[in-house]
Amino acid sequence: MAKTIVVIPAYNEGGVIAGVIEKVRRAVPDLDILVVNDGSRDRTAREAKDAGAIVISHSFNMGYGVTIQTAYKFAYANGYDYLVQIDGDGQHDPAFIPHLLAPVVSGDTDFVLGSRFMGVESYRPSFSRRLGILFFRKLVSNLIGRSITDPTSGYQAFNREVMRFFTTDVFPCDYPDADMLITLNLSGFRIREIPVRMYANTSGKTMHNGFKPLYYMFKMCLSIFVTLLRNRQLYRR
Repeated sequence: MAKTIVVIPAYNEGGVIAGVIEKVRRAVPDLDILVVNDGSRDRTAREAKDAGAIVISHSFNMGYGVTIQTAYKFAYANGYDYLVQIDGDGQHDPAFIPHLLAPVVSGDTDFVLGSRFMGVESYRPSFSRRLGILFFRKLVSNLIGRSITDPTSGYQAFNREVMRFFTTDVFPCDYPDADMLITLNLSGFRIREIPVRMYANTSGKTMHNGFKPLYYMFKMCLSIFVTLLRNRQLYRR
């Protein structure tokens, strides 16, 4: 039987993470769950362990990109065939995990991205966040030659070959959103989007307040530019 793991990057998600794990387990009771605790200063790690998840903790905060690559390295080293990635703040509805996995497990595609803009009722992002999503939607779609509706979604599923690829230095650790899609496309992986449900972030922790969205857009554009300049030999599978 194929081994599948659900990975949850988490930073200061105490009070929330146990509920996310419980919902994941209800949706897919037979799958392993890994929480990568990125140097949280609260009870994230303890609550995740008490909820029955495998927990890896960074000694200090290393950022989202390093955190998810830690999860990929663990999954690949431990022989998992498929991986689902879901946020630790409760925004992603775990009921859609089987839908994300289905086309990957069947071999129809290598990487599935969950989109909140494809027909399933989801929350409406703030104006600044919608502006950023629209910008990167146009940019990524033009660069990879196919339509992508939700390029900053962190709700994903992929196979072992993508897992292996993401454990290498080619993985864009700084801003691994749109950059991941571009890197996968350059390497010849098959990408598909499917509709999922997402909920609004009610924790008050967001990077999309004030001038942060502009900074994020600038850094993401810079990261994409560097990706496009890199030697194409790096993207060989």
